[in-house]
Amino acid sequence: MDNSNKDSGNSIDTTSPDALSNSAAPAPDASGGAPSGQNKSKLPGPLKKYSHRFNIYLLFFALILVVAGAVLVILMMSSKSTKQDPSAINTQSLSSDTLKQLSSSTSTVGDPKSILNIQSNTQFNGKVLIKDSLEVAGQIKVGGPLNLPGITVSGESNFDQLNVNKALSIGGDASIQGQLTVKKNAAISGSGTFGGPVTAPQVTTSSLQLLGDLTLTRHLIAGGASPSRSTGGSVGSGGSASLSGSDTSGTININLGGGPSAGCAISVTFNQKYSDTPHVMLTPASSDAAVSSYYTNRSSSGFSVCFATPPTGSSLSFDYFVVD
Repeated sequence: MDNSNKDSGNSIDTTSPDALSNSAAPAPDASGGAPSGQNKSKLPGPLKKYSHRFNIYLLFFALILVVAGAVLVILMMSSKSTKQDPSAINTQSLSSDTLKQLSSSTSTVGDPKSILNIQSNTQFNGKVLIKDSLEVAGQIKVGGPLNLPGITVSGESNFDQLNVNKALSIGGDASIQGQLTVKKNAAISGSGTFGGPVTAPQVTTSSLQLLGDLTLTRHLIAGGASPSRSTGGSVGSGGSASLSGSDTSGTININLGGGPSAGCAISVTFNQKYSDTPHVMLTPASSDAAVSSYYTNRSSSGFSVCFATPPTGSSLSFDYFVVD
């Protein structure tokens, strides 16, 4: 066998690595540039070496933005949770040491927007001065006298005993379930309605109107000043007439003189005029008055006792009662 053929057949096996790398590399093109099979870089030459650094800086900057946003959100949420209402009042509790300090000196505890909570019972041996309003959620018990320049009660109040030295003014309705005792005067400018009996040793009123019957278990006494009177010519020469009583009731005495005649013996003028002509009831109180022919002249200002015929006798007495 020809030796030349052996060498040619074993040329692949004996090829060096450098030969393989040289054979694998593409040949330059005819213009002398880069190989036709290799991709050309898109970045210019000065920026090509910074391209990998630019990507790292961009990622680092994005990370910083994310961390800063997270910190900002946490701070905002923390600010909302710790933000206090301006109208809210802080509370403050007293310890035993603080209470001992208050008992021995003048101290200021808290600020005007704080609340002082005392869990145990508290006793003040001296005076307590409150310069602002006092609000009590529970009951108030006072063991001694309570002096107030004024008191306003908006709701229902119960008093076992209420003593008012000067004046008691009630702007609205007042309901008294028990007995009301007034030791001095009671002035009522408006109307008064009583559902039950009214007991009084004396009632003085300028006008009394009764819608029902009037029941009197004692005497009816008509008081007041005596009305004025004048003697008429019917009593005769030297005669006289007198009166004792009031505008409501009384007695008239007529003493006849010489030559009595028909006409009016006495004229009575009321102290207070009636609103209309009243009714005058005249009753003879003597035998001479009973046999005489008498009558009355009436008006709202008074009345007269007159005779239709000359009266007889010496003394005539009449009782009168006047009602409107």
